[in-house]
Amino acid sequence: MSESLNPNLQPEIVRNESGEHIVLSTDNLEPLHTPVVNAPIIQVRLLMKTYRTGEVDVHALNGIDLDVPRGQFLAIVGTSGSGKSTLFNILGGLAPPTSGTVKINGRDLAMMNSTERTDLRKRTVGFVFQKYNLLPTLTARQNIQIVRDIAGRPLDFDDQFKEVLEMLGIARRMDHKPRALSGGEQQRVAIARAIVNGPAILLADEPTGNLDTKNSDIVLTLLRDLNKRLGQTILMITHNPEAAAYADRTIQMRDGKIVG
Repeated sequence: MSESLNPNLQPEIVRNESGEHIVLSTDNLEPLHTPVVNAPIIQVRLLMKTYRTGEVDVHALNGIDLDVPRGQFLAIVGTSGSGKSTLFNILGGLAPPTSGTVKINGRDLAMMNSTERTDLRKRTVGFVFQKYNLLPTLTARQNIQIVRDIAGRPLDFDDQFKEVLEMLGIARRMDHKPRALSGGEQQRVAIARAIVNGPAILLADEPTGNLDTKNSDIVLTLLRDLNKRLGQTILMITHNPEAAAYADRTIQMRDGKIVG
């Protein structure tokens, strides 16, 4: 990014690429999850992940301990190879650790079978990636609705989620396919898709990696607003300290360890 992101950007209303207003003030929305500061929703103890490369063991994670309280916006910062993406995948139930314990919302991932881990990803954890991963043949509305369909939820959006769509600035773009949306709009559709089922945790992996500075500011401000206004727990992986400045708390990873 050529310009500095502004962690103090708190506009009530901004305009998106299509000239529509994005309302960043959401005082009228009810929290999705009431924060309980002293109750960790993510607990990690002595987490190890080792890959075998030929005859060499590569320690991607080396004894990670981590607590994330409910309602916190946490940024994990590290360069490529630091282990942050490996940690992300394990926390989301996408990959198993070599050893150690991971508890999500009080449940030990190691004690879950494949069906239970799938259900975790449907209902408890939402994902936002650097690539938007929208289905190109579906409209924005259909890309969001398919997640509710998979989870066995009603397809109609309730009034609160319609207000979230207004907050994200995409309520009037729901009938457009991805090719008709800007990169910033596509990422906001991806965020809506990630939270449509009301997950307790939102995991975001380099969510602004494909965006310019203006759209990065908008997306990061919206993530922070989801956290502050709706009580959404967010864990964001990034290599960019300026993006991490939007979070409540930042930790550094290097060589598979938390170093600060």
